[in-house]
Amino acid sequence: MADMYSSLQDDDDESKSDNVSSSNKLITSRKIAIKLSLITLITIAILLVITFSFFYWWYASFYESTNDAYVTGNLVPITPQLVGTVTIIAADDGDFVKEGQLLIKLDPNDTIVAQESAEANLAKVVRQVCRIYGNVNSYKKRVAMRKIELQRARIDYQRSAHQAHKGTINQENLSHALNILTSAKTLLAEAQQQLDTIIVLVENTTMSAHPDIKKAAAHLRRAYLNHQRSTLVAPVSGYVAKRSVQIGSYVEPGAALMAVVPLNDLWIEANFKETQLLSMRIGQPVEIKTDFYRNNITYHGKIESIGIGTGSVFSLLPAQNASGNWIKVIQRLPVRIRLDPDNLDRYPLRIGLSTNVKVDLHNQQGPMLAPHDIEKIRYITKIYNHQLDEADRLISHIIYENCAHTISEGKP
Repeated sequence: MADMYSSLQDDDDESKSDNVSSSNKLITSRKIAIKLSLITLITIAILLVITFSFFYWWYASFYESTNDAYVTGNLVPITPQLVGTVTIIAADDGDFVKEGQLLIKLDPNDTIVAQESAEANLAKVVRQVCRIYGNVNSYKKRVAMRKIELQRARIDYQRSAHQAHKGTINQENLSHALNILTSAKTLLAEAQQQLDTIIVLVENTTMSAHPDIKKAAAHLRRAYLNHQRSTLVAPVSGYVAKRSVQIGSYVEPGAALMAVVPLNDLWIEANFKETQLLSMRIGQPVEIKTDFYRNNITYHGKIESIGIGTGSVFSLLPAQNASGNWIKVIQRLPVRIRLDPDNLDRYPLRIGLSTNVKVDLHNQQGPMLAPHDIEKIRYITKIYNHQLDEADRLISHIIYENCAHTISEGKP
């Protein structure tokens, strides 16, 4: 019995020893697994940090962005060139107008009266000059007649002198013939002097180029222009904004009555910090997003120019940095970004909207300043090119109607 009990006790001790050994192995394996997991997590974290750092370095090296950027465009002011009372307003805020379309009309009565007065004055001057041209022809005929009379008097005197020499006529008849010859010379000299005096008034000129007529025609052109300027038209195509004028308003030259905004020609003015501009070049591509479309639309553009100075330099009161309490402030330069016209056609923008811009700096071959050899017209309107054509036709008609026969004769 003792041997059996001893054997059972030994078996029990051996079983306990095996359990302890298995438990130790399990604990050890768990510790190893935990260590491996920690090492793996740490490795992954390190790789993520390295990857993020590399990506951040790569992005920071080749991209610059800012949200201090706004949509900008041309606000073409509509201002009168003469005083007057507003009688017609043909467009209001938000209306689309085409180049040359009527916007505002001023009371034209004063300009109509002034133009009619200028037309009458031109007609009067034309008749006066026409009379001078007619007098030239009359004096030419008079000179020709005086020359014939002088020639006849000279022949009569020579005949009388020959007869007096023969004794066929007395001295009194010879004296009378001499007096006629002297008188003919005097009359010819007077006629020639009158002709020379009047020729000076029309010499080396034509009817339409005569100084008096040109002066009167210039006055008519001015009156015609003033009458035309009583009608204000759109210098460009675009949308009306900032209308401040009212019917019956008395306006003066230079007063801002409204503006026309061409929404097909907008750009972005992005204000970048001076620390962001080292790698920026003209022509680099830009991506633009705006809250107006909830950042769902991406506009594309290119850098058109980089500002020549910071905003503080061009302010009304520039900052004075020569004081003892100077504090350095990072400055910003405006960068002008030209938008793709196709984007603007599909998704119109408005002036003043805020945007987020991102500049791709990969290509740094472009210039930082605009080239010197570029010569082009940025903006132009052609509505005033032929404004005087009708005035010139009116002047020609007045000249023709008041002195048609002289025009057909040409120069004297």
